[in-house]
Amino acid sequence: MRIGLVGTGRIGAFHAGVLARHPEVGALVLADADATRAARVAGALGAEAAPTVEALFRHHALDAVVIASATAAHAELIGRAATAGLPAFCEKPIALDVPGTLGALRAVAAAGTELQLGFMRRFDAGYRAAREAVAAGRLGRLHTVRAASSDPAPPPVAYLPLSGGLYRDCMVHDFDIVRWVTGREVVEVYATGSDAGPAMFREAGDVDTAAALLTLDDGTLVTATATRCNGAGYDVRMELAGELAQLAVGLDERTPLESVEPMGPPPPGKPWPGFLERFAPAYEAELDAFVRLVRGERENPCDGAEALEALRVAEACVLSRRERRPVRLAEIPAA
Repeated sequence: MRIGLVGTGRIGAFHAGVLARHPEVGALVLADADATRAARVAGALGAEAAPTVEALFRHHALDAVVIASATAAHAELIGRAATAGLPAFCEKPIALDVPGTLGALRAVAAAGTELQLGFMRRFDAGYRAAREAVAAGRLGRLHTVRAASSDPAPPPVAYLPLSGGLYRDCMVHDFDIVRWVTGREVVEVYATGSDAGPAMFREAGDVDTAAALLTLDDGTLVTATATRCNGAGYDVRMELAGELAQLAVGLDERTPLESVEPMGPPPPGKPWPGFLERFAPAYEAELDAFVRLVRGERENPCDGAEALEALRVAEACVLSRRERRPVRLAEIPAA
């Protein structure tokens, strides 16, 4: 199998390494707006480098494309892959707004190609176990879910204006995984946020910390929180409470959480430093799923429609914070 990869930044270089090791990937061709960076990553992996993204599509006989470029380029690259008849894997999001997302999805539908989105938490062992427990009824009636995403340090200043903001860029993972684990849809949100931290967030019109209350279609209540300023370490968790039992995802010896109880567990010896370390196995598993999808060996585990629904929740949160009111998901376009 011959795969083209667009974007060789931090996550793109990681994906390239995973694909270069995959037994079913016979050739890997990398491209980036920064041709020097693409060549450097390709050289380290024994892969090929195309001089431009245009050359990647025009002069290389590809079986599939992996898109890990800057977010602003995702929709255009998805459309280009669809026009070329190529299945594509794309890091979230498809686009930073609903119209852009719908346009890319129309291109994929018209071409009849596959699009898999990179919501890696669906491939994490803990989240998968939680989904199975909920589906099997082990918790009884689910009444409360708590989701938290905490980055150890803010991203680069230049990234913020391009990110789409904390709800779309970070919390969209929580919105997707809540839907996936519970099997329910979000019907209403109420969101708020704080920009009381570093000035870079206020200057970008973003917040450094946010919270949202989500109501699911069966009445389950979900609280989702996120921050860019969690100096203790990278912390992504989910707690699910039902009438019979409750369980936690992401609670282990590396969780950057210290108990002050006399009989509590010891503090973490080596907290998670970032998302690549915490979710490395999940990232590998999602790309293996994509390879198997391209080979016709499995169904799409996370298609564009799933990404749209997560984005709609994020858009509802943005609107809720701006207008200081609850927002029904029905207010956000779905088609």
